[in-house]
Amino acid sequence: MNILWGLIFSLLLLPFFPSVPRAATNLNIGYSTINPRITPLWIAQEKGYFHKYGLDTTLVFVRSTPLLIASMKSGSIPVAYGAGSGILNASVGGADLKILATFTGKMTNNLVARPAIKTAKELRGKIVGVQSIGGTNWMAALLWLEQLGLDLRQDHITIQPIGDQIVRSQALEAGKIDAAAIDTVFAKKLEQRGFTVLGDPQRTFIPFVGVDIVATRAYIAEQSGTLENLFKALLESFAFVLTPRNQSTVVELIMKRLRITDPAPAEEGYQDLLRTMARKPYPGVEGLRNVQRLTKAQNPRIADIRIEDLVDSRFIRKLDESGFIDRLYATSGER
Repeated sequence: MNILWGLIFSLLLLPFFPSVPRAATNLNIGYSTINPRITPLWIAQEKGYFHKYGLDTTLVFVRSTPLLIASMKSGSIPVAYGAGSGILNASVGGADLKILATFTGKMTNNLVARPAIKTAKELRGKIVGVQSIGGTNWMAALLWLEQLGLDLRQDHITIQPIGDQIVRSQALEAGKIDAAAIDTVFAKKLEQRGFTVLGDPQRTFIPFVGVDIVATRAYIAEQSGTLENLFKALLESFAFVLTPRNQSTVVELIMKRLRITDPAPAEEGYQDLLRTMARKPYPGVEGLRNVQRLTKAQNPRIADIRIEDLVDSRFIRKLDESGFIDRLYATSGER
């Protein structure tokens, strides 16, 4: 009887004691470039959206897509914000990776050249700087050259690994390279200084892979709940970006992360973010097909890969069909 009364007494007191919070799930998220389209990832971290959905995240910057893919294969980074361009080569090598979402499914880099270069033909015999061979930026540069009617071999164009966008912009200004595929926020800044924009993604639609969420098959199978919470946090973060009253906060964050002091290019980066990010980021199949076409020349086995086997839309579809995404954007007040 005493035990029974003790149990009843404990139950009566339970509402007066705070519940013990559940331990957050640790998650390393890798990314390999720094541009305004990384902003939802940074916002989710700084504004606590990851924490809201029970995630204790560590954002890991890896200096190239191939290195990011290697980190995923080793198991140190189970999820990547980006890396979609490297999934084809990785799949040939036996890596079990899938694209779960595509926030940007078209070309976003500009192709910018030195002031003395005014036309695409003047790139013949010149040096084009990229972040790394085989990475997303390398593929973007090749797509622009193709779009402009140029061929690496016939036109004797050299592709040279330089580094991230800041380093590429500095190399372009210093005359160490003749052209580079760089983000709009850097392109506008250089254009104001007399540099030539040969390729503008606002004027030409080129299906591509940009901001893709990539995960290993093992992690998808074991941590589906974690991944769903990841997408909830990222989508809520993007809704924050879309909310007009948050514009100054977002611009300030872009300035800080890109290490720029002029608000004008950061504002352009913000507007570019609004233009290019998908509201419902289903995995981008057409962009993958473009990458497959480009890379199969270097690795013929890539031609045998079935693109549909590399995507998994279950998480975005569930959040879309449940109304979660529409409810977020309904409250954002997007223009």
